[in-house]
Amino acid sequence: MAMAFKMATTGMWVTEECKNSFMEMKWKKVHRYIVFKIDEKSRLLTVDKVGGPGESYHDLAASLPDDDCRYAVFDFDFVTVDNCHKSKIFFIAWSPTASRIRAKMLYATSKDGLRRVLDGISYELQATDPTEMGFDVIRDRAK
Repeated sequence: MAMAFKMATTGMWVTEECKNSFMEMKWKKVHRYIVFKIDEKSRLLTVDKVGGPGESYHDLAASLPDDDCRYAVFDFDFVTVDNCHKSKIFFIAWSPTASRIRAKMLYATSKDGLRRVLDGISYELQATDPTEMGFDVIRDRAK
């Protein structure tokens, strides 16, 4: 049986796959991003999609649904003004305007529990439309 971590406040369970995928992204750099989804029936938080190391932030943005909520983490690589290569992990709470009220509430109340399981996140963004999580927003936050 797969391990899961219970998020006490909502009764949601974060699957072992979520934590393992995040650790692979963080340490082994095998994923550029991970999209997480809550299955309301099973009360499990699962991996919905992973982007390979060659995929971009635009691929992540394109993979988010227009009418349903998701969480995502993105590994942003950049070069500082001192010419140092850096990497920062962004957590994105995606809650588009067109999503159901119930889904918005469920994702809002489950977010902190997932954040506790995913150790090593540098920045958090909350977005209701693509302009709130544009690449320029990510780049500006990482400086």
